[in-house]
Amino acid sequence: MSNPLVMKLEHGACLTDADRAFLHDLSSRPRRVAAHRDIIPEGERPEDVHLVMEGVACRYKILPNGRRQIMAFLVPGDFCDLHVALLGLMDHSIGTSWGCTVVDIPRATIDNLTAHHPRITRALWWATLVDEATLREWLVNMGQRDADRQMAHLFCESLVRLQTVGRASEDSFEFPISQADLADVLGITSVHANRALQDLRAKGLVEWRSKRVQVPNVPRLRAFAEFDPKYLHLKGRESGDKQA
Repeated sequence: MSNPLVMKLEHGACLTDADRAFLHDLSSRPRRVAAHRDIIPEGERPEDVHLVMEGVACRYKILPNGRRQIMAFLVPGDFCDLHVALLGLMDHSIGTSWGCTVVDIPRATIDNLTAHHPRITRALWWATLVDEATLREWLVNMGQRDADRQMAHLFCESLVRLQTVGRASEDSFEFPISQADLADVLGITSVHANRALQDLRAKGLVEWRSKRVQVPNVPRLRAFAEFDPKYLHLKGRESGDKQA
């Protein structure tokens, strides 16, 4: 299967064959994280950088009352915490309810990468900026969109992100999470999440069976969600400059 890290970073810089070979080697020693396990918990001192290669991880916080807020999904090709080793302690947890495959990369390797591989470093800057843009979009969703449109927007985003790394078809993708997890993303109850999902199904906008999301009509879902993928920045400055 194609390497999701290489496929993702190709959107952030013009990589050479040597760059691709370096990234393949960087991601060649994965380990499996079981379901319902933390990759790194809140309060722990971060050392290694973690790269998701298969499956889905998430950033989350647990409130004192036990409620959980999921703040980001991390899909194949995503670094969980590229710069977090600068911090003394984790201020949130990174884990998975669904199991995933990750690569643990020592800080020294990242330091070597940024010192000697300028094109990859540029791509990593791009990836960090896209993470920030995605967080802004999630904040807009939670603050200004109704639950059904917010959910539809998440499905649109997930489809594009997984297509980018070769993990989705034109209209479907694996989505190995529960409705309770989805509620923790949207900041609503499980009952409300179920109602929003049923609304999308009734409108013929989405099907979700056996942990796979099927979108019967992608343009319709995008229009309903008011989804504009420009915040994912898949057309970088380098490609635009070349076209000019």
